[in-house]
Amino acid sequence: MSNGKLYLIPSPLGDNNPNEVIPQPVLDLACTLGIFVVEEIRTARRYLSKAGLKGKIETLQFYELNEHTQQSQIESYVSILKAGNDVGLISEAGLPAVADPGAQLVSLAHNNGIEVIPFVGPSSLMLALMASGLNGQCFAFTGYLPVKGDERKAKIKLIEKVSSQLKQSQIIIETPYRNDQLFADLLSVCSMNTKICVAADITLPTQTIITKSVAGWKKAPIKIGKRPCVFIMLG
Repeated sequence: MSNGKLYLIPSPLGDNNPNEVIPQPVLDLACTLGIFVVEEIRTARRYLSKAGLKGKIETLQFYELNEHTQQSQIESYVSILKAGNDVGLISEAGLPAVADPGAQLVSLAHNNGIEVIPFVGPSSLMLALMASGLNGQCFAFTGYLPVKGDERKAKIKLIEKVSSQLKQSQIIIETPYRNDQLFADLLSVCSMNTKICVAADITLPTQTIITKSVAGWKKAPIKIGKRPCVFIMLG
């Protein structure tokens, strides 16, 4: 028996209709699958219902893969693929396996000779970089910064130094309820000429994408609030 295929299916970044941000061929493919590994089952069910599987959700099999999933459980998902079943991998938002625990399953798939097929969809990181006006030729995804204030400020100083030396855009994400604290730390630590892009609620009607120098932000600061947000720094 041949292995099934692992399809990496992007999801909307917010409460969009899927057909606004996901290509129709991707939605059509998703609707042919019966097994999904997802970051959060409730979100995935809602997404797939809107994508065209309304009325058929109860016939689907869902398996969770998030930060709480044990390695042994993730390894058991490989047996589903090795039994010849095609599986869709869906993140909570955006691209699966990018800043997402689904990368563990993708790695296991490669180790077991299982074909991995990625599909086009929204990436908050790349959309923010596209719209920032900052260096898209040289960039790094720094991810989450330390939670403790002193450690976070030290990390900001470090990545600002790297950004300045390499002219490298530094892409940062944060848990929404810490957005404003991170933004305040960026403005307090970085030099006045360093540029900061704030990209919140990307693809949603409430989208905000603004790039200014630290000096410019200090003259006209904003409150981001608890919204999904990407920050990009260029020293």
